[in-house]
Amino acid sequence: MDPLARVREAAASGTIPGNVAELVESRFGLAVSGIDRIERASGIAYPVAYVEPSIVLAAQGGAHAYGILYARTVPLVVDSALRVVIQVCAPLVAYGLKGTIHAILAHEFLHYLELVRRLSEMDIVSDEVSGSLFEGAYSDSARLIDARAAFRDRTLLAHITKRFPEGFVDERLEKKVTSLWLARGLPSTRVALDSNTLRVPAESISKIRFDPELLERVGEIVARGSRAARRY
Repeated sequence: MDPLARVREAAASGTIPGNVAELVESRFGLAVSGIDRIERASGIAYPVAYVEPSIVLAAQGGAHAYGILYARTVPLVVDSALRVVIQVCAPLVAYGLKGTIHAILAHEFLHYLELVRRLSEMDIVSDEVSGSLFEGAYSDSARLIDARAAFRDRTLLAHITKRFPEGFVDERLEKKVTSLWLARGLPSTRVALDSNTLRVPAESISKIRFDPELLERVGEIVARGSRAARRY
C-alpha cells in the first residue's frame, strides 16, 4: 500500500491544507529511516505502516482531559492469518524530531512483537472477546517486550528511554501539535482508553497462522529479555 495515499486524498478533498500535506510528504523519509533502523536493530521485518491524516485523542476522564496518541498498532485476523498495520498520525511526521519519530515507531514495533507472543502462546485474558485491536496508550510498558532485548542499537535505545520514562513525554511535540494542528481545527479522532484494548475471539486465536521464522525470533528476544531481567 502507498503509505501516504490517505494524506494525498485528504489534501485533494480539502480536509487538510496542501502545505501541511507537503510538509508530511517532505518529512516522511524520517519515518522510513526509522523503520529501516528498527529492522536492522531487531532482525525482524516491520509491519505495514501508513500515515493517517489526523491525530488521535484518548479521553482520560473529564470532558476536556485527553492524551495524544501519535501512532497505533492495528492487528486484524484475515483469512486465519494475523495482519498488523501501524497507523502513524500525520502530525507526528510533520512536527516530530527524528529521535521522537524513531522512538514511537520502535514502541509500536514492541507492541507488535508482544502481540505476536501473546497470541501465539494463547496469553489472552477472558474478556477480550471482539474482533480487532487498537493498542496505543503509552503508559503500558509492562505489556511490552524489553526494548534492550529487541534492539541492538544504543542510540535507538537512548531515544526510547528518553521519550518513554513511564509513558510518552515530548513537550515540544505536544505544543506544536496543539497549536499547529488542533487549534487550527484539523482532523482528530477521539477514542476512549478502555476501548483501546485487544479483542480477539478465543476460537479465532487458535486458528491464526504465524510465520515460523518470526516466532523463532520473538522467542529469542523474549528469552534474552528474561535472562537480562534475572541479572537485574
